[in-house]
Amino acid sequence: MEDIFGNLAIGFIEVFKLQAITLGGMTMTLPFNIIMCLIGVLLGTLIGVLPGIGPVATIAMLLPVTFNLAPIAALIMLAGIYYGAQYGGSTTAILINLPGESSSVVTCLDGYQMARQGRAGPALATAAIASFFAGCVSTLVVALFAPPLAEVALKFGPAEYFSLMVLGLVAAVVLAHGSLIKAIAMVILGLLLGLVGTDVNSGVLRFAFGISELADGIGFVTVAMGMFGICEIIANLEQKEHREVFTTKVGRLMPTKEDFKRMIAPILRGTVLGSALGILPGGGALLASFGAYTFEKKISVNSAQFGKGAIEGVAAPEAANNAGAQTSFIPLLTLGIPSNPVMALMIGAMMIQGIAPGPQVMTERPQLFWGMIASMWVGNLMLIVLNLPLIGMWIKLLTVPYRILYPSILLFMAIGVFSISNQPFDCFLMACFGLLGYVCVKLGCEPAPLILGFILGPLMEENLRRAMLLSRGDPFVFISPSKPISMGFLLASFVLLVIIALPALRKKREQAFQAEDQSHRS
Repeated sequence: MEDIFGNLAIGFIEVFKLQAITLGGMTMTLPFNIIMCLIGVLLGTLIGVLPGIGPVATIAMLLPVTFNLAPIAALIMLAGIYYGAQYGGSTTAILINLPGESSSVVTCLDGYQMARQGRAGPALATAAIASFFAGCVSTLVVALFAPPLAEVALKFGPAEYFSLMVLGLVAAVVLAHGSLIKAIAMVILGLLLGLVGTDVNSGVLRFAFGISELADGIGFVTVAMGMFGICEIIANLEQKEHREVFTTKVGRLMPTKEDFKRMIAPILRGTVLGSALGILPGGGALLASFGAYTFEKKISVNSAQFGKGAIEGVAAPEAANNAGAQTSFIPLLTLGIPSNPVMALMIGAMMIQGIAPGPQVMTERPQLFWGMIASMWVGNLMLIVLNLPLIGMWIKLLTVPYRILYPSILLFMAIGVFSISNQPFDCFLMACFGLLGYVCVKLGCEPAPLILGFILGPLMEENLRRAMLLSRGDPFVFISPSKPISMGFLLASFVLLVIIALPALRKKREQAFQAEDQSHRS
């Protein structure tokens, strides 16, 4: 326990460290990391408030901004954007019945009904209190459980890493919405895209089709901006532009004593559930918020009020989604495995900064590791202190027409992509991936598994080759008794696939029997 407090002290020193910054010829000493945290939280809330953009598209768009920052400042800012968006999404869910972020969908059910009853203030305050409490507790969970996990992961060899990445991809497939086959196809497409470029071992150009610009591979930022940023814009242009902002004056914010009595237990349960589900690959805030709402509805004495303005229906999912957002950093920081699309983007940001994601981050760069964890507490405090007074501004922002927003977003993305390599080809490639993302959405294929496959593809290939070299070409090295951890990961991957495939196979079999029976009768 003493080690934890000592490490957290290192983190807080890093977060509050004063740095000399030169602006317009003037040199000032400022707590730069705190400023980056503040900017990230405000940007995250802003994007969470704007319906239809979401944290994945935002982080994809803002990645170029972080290139010239120090690694710790860049990651603190991106993390702030993530949990700021989790909070900001609840504002639109409550005020206009439109979730600003996917994990805020459940908050619409009771939050908007509370607003219609003239209780928008208490609903927004409940969301803020639940998010703050859950964020603080789940950050403590990260601080307690990340170091032991990282110590275990340091003992992993290439075979264990390869099998762990297989498990991560399978879990992402299992927890994806829609068809299992489509999710697997998207992962495989992502893996193939990750192989484009020059082979590190042989120096041979592969899958480039004679295009010299692809010699270094497809840029991660290009794929992320296209699949999430441009795709989101095209999809949002289909939506009706008119938004009914139900309330222009929120009124009294503070919940009543009765409200506090009713929200305490759901916040605690949502925090526990969200913290657990956030660690799962493919889980995170979305799975946590849905799980918490369903669980609360089943056990609550006020279950009849759910969907009609129950304060529990706001408190539980908001606590769960914020807790899930924080604990999803555990597999990222300890194993280098992304548990959801946002964490995949964070790994991309780490690689751009020259940091190899994995357990060695904690031992080799403790200031960065613990600085990020300490910044989460600071960021959560900023969320509750800043956002409740700014609710009036967020309401005004909701009235901005989307036709004004999307051209500026497109321009910003094009400048960001071009600034990375100074190649117009990358802008063209981003547009192509935007169209691909839109087609995938229309076909019911989620883009998220593709990004996970794209990120993990090169890492999987590297560990596969290394394991095969060390075993002198023995393919059974991954399931040999001398590698029980690797065998366990692969076995878990197989069990997960079987569990998810069985209901679909049973359903198809029943449909086939029914069709055969009808044909016999006719």
